[in-house]
Amino acid sequence: MNRWLLPEDIADVLPAEARKVETLRRAILDLYQSYGYELVAPPILEFLDSLLTGTGSDLNLQTFKLVDQLSGRTLGLRADMTPQVARIDAHLLNRKGVTRLCYAGSIAHARTPVGSSAREELQLGAEIYGCASWEADFEAVSLLLQTLSVAGLNKVYLDFSHAGVLEGILDGQSLQKGEIETLYGLLQSKDRPRLAIWAQSLPAKSAEALMALTELNGPCAQVLISAKKSLPKHKLIDDALEQLEKLASATAALPHDVELSIDLADLRGYQYHSGVMFAAYVDKLPQPIARGGRYDHVGQAFGRPRPATGFSMDLLTLAHLAPVVQRKSAILAPWIMDASLTTKIAELRGAGEVVIQAMSGDLVEAAEYICDRELVQQGSSWEVRKK
Repeated sequence: MNRWLLPEDIADVLPAEARKVETLRRAILDLYQSYGYELVAPPILEFLDSLLTGTGSDLNLQTFKLVDQLSGRTLGLRADMTPQVARIDAHLLNRKGVTRLCYAGSIAHARTPVGSSAREELQLGAEIYGCASWEADFEAVSLLLQTLSVAGLNKVYLDFSHAGVLEGILDGQSLQKGEIETLYGLLQSKDRPRLAIWAQSLPAKSAEALMALTELNGPCAQVLISAKKSLPKHKLIDDALEQLEKLASATAALPHDVELSIDLADLRGYQYHSGVMFAAYVDKLPQPIARGGRYDHVGQAFGRPRPATGFSMDLLTLAHLAPVVQRKSAILAPWIMDASLTTKIAELRGAGEVVIQAMSGDLVEAAEYICDRELVQQGSSWEVRKK
C-alpha cells in the first residue's frame, strides 16, 4: 500500500493554489471587517448532539463520528460551521443587539456531496444575528456579491426561494419528519408523478399548490405574478412573496452583473432554513458557488431564539474558479556570508520584494515565483539587475 495515497475525494492543496486561497481569504475577511463583521473560529470537533442541534438529518449523514476517549461521548467532525456560529452567538456572546460574525475553516463530509469532487472544504461565511427584517437578508446578498467580485467572478446568477411558501401550504397538516424529507426530495427533483402520488393524502388545495411549486421558477417578476395566482391565500405565503419581491427589487438595483431568478421548489440545504433562501451560480460550475438564507430556528434550538441570516461557500472552489494570478516576480540572490548582502536582502524583503537565495549552480523551482532579477555585487554594494 502506498503511504502517500489519500482517502477518496481528499486532496492536497499545492503551493500556487494554496497561496491563491490564502490571498483570497485575507482579502475577503478584510472586506467583511469593513462591514463590521467579527471573526470567530469554532473547534473542528464537538459533541455530536451540540454539533447537530437545530439541523436536518442530511447533516447527520454527512458528519464523521468518533468516540471521545476522555468522556466516552460521541464527537462529530463538523460538516458545516453555521450551527457552531449560531451556538457562539446564542451562548458565548449572549448579546441583545445585532451581531455580525464571519468565519473561515475546514469542514469534512462523510460522503462526497452531489455535484462535488471533494469531501473536504474550506468553508467561508458571514452571518447576521438579531435582525428579523428583510434588510438583513439584503445585506447578506450584497456581501455575497461583493465576495464573488473580490475573487474576480463578476457575472453571477442568483436564484431565490423562501421556506415560508411550503410552510404555508402545509399549515395544519400533521406530517412526520420522514414524510417531510421525502417531500423535500420530490420538490427538489421536480418529480411530478411521484409528488402527485405522495400528495394524495393532502387536501386538494394543498396538493395542487405543491404541484404548482414545481413550475414556479424563472425570472422573478414572472414567477411572483404566477405564484400570487396559483398559490392559496395564506399569511405565510403572502409574506414570503412580499419579501422575495422586495429582495429581488433591491438586488436588481445593485451595481453588479447579476441575473436574478426565483425557484420556489428549491429547498436544498441542511433543512434549517426558515425564510428567504438564495443560491449563487457562476459560469463553469454546475452546482452553486454559494448558498445562504434565513435560519431563525437554529438559535431557538440552542435555547435562545435569535433571528439569523447569512451565507457560506467553499473557498477552495472559489479560488479554483478565480482568474489565474500571474506568477510573482522574484529576485535571485547568492547564498554567501556577506554582511552587506544580508542587509540588502532584508531591505528588499521589508519593501515587499521576494528574494530567493540559492547556492551556486542550484536550480530554483517555484510554481509561484519567476526569478526575473538578481542581486549582483557592484564594488562594495549589492544592486538589483534584470536577468
